[in-house]
Order: sequence, then structure tokens, then C-alpha cells
Amino acid sequence: MEARDHELKQELAATLKARGELGAEYESALIESFLEKVEQRLDTTLDRRVRRQLSEQQTAGARGTPPARSAAFGERHSLGIVSLILAVPLSAIGVANAGIGGLVVAWLGIVGVNAFQAARGGGLFRRRDQRASSDWKD
Repeated sequence: MEARDHELKQELAATLKARGELGAEYESALIESFLEKVEQRLDTTLDRRVRRQLSEQQTAGARGTPPARSAAFGERHSLGIVSLILAVPLSAIGVANAGIGGLVVAWLGIVGVNAFQAARGGGLFRRRDQRASSDWKD
């Protein structure tokens, strides 16, 4: 990837040098030419990523395993973050209305919701046909 970055830097340097030699009247044409090269590079990178992802999905389909889901940090941990933010007011409401028992109930609810979400995302509650099949025949 660094070699391609070096090529792009050389293209930019050549474009700036050509602008210096040709003058400002050719600036828009030079910029368009450079941006076309950047766009081609982005298209090539995107095509490569799409082809890789499709081949991974086809390989997983041929093996009979579901393709691995990649989730961003926010997608995986959003419920935990939101529950921690809401924990302060829920704790205050619980203590104000029911004392220490309200605090315990509020935190049991927070922990329960997060535990259920973690277990569901981890495959604990997957359907039977989605679980990995065994080599043993019934």
C-alpha cells in the first residue's frame, strides 16, 4: 500500500509542477486529471474489498457455515454504553423512591438487560438449525 501512496504523492508533485510551468489557466484541467487518478485508485481498492468479501461469503456458504459478521465498536457496545449513562439517573430514582432496595432492583435490571444482550449476541440463544452441526449421525 505504501508503494501506491508513493505513486500518488509523485502524481501530486507532478501535477503541482505542471501547474507551476503552465500557469493558473490550466489549473482546473490539472486538478480534474489528478482527481480522476485518485478516483480510479479508490475504485480499485473498493473493488478489491468487495471481491474479497464476496469470496469469503461464498467460501462460508460452501462450507455450510454462516459468514462471520463484523460489527463496529459502537454496534457491539452501544447497549452497554447507553446503560452506563442511564445507570446514574436510574440509581438516583431507585434510591429516592425505595432506598437501597430500589438501587439493587435498578442495578439488577441493568445487569440483566446487558447479560441477555451479551448472551444473545454470543450465540447462546441461536436457533437449533443455526448451531454448528455435529459429525455424529443420529
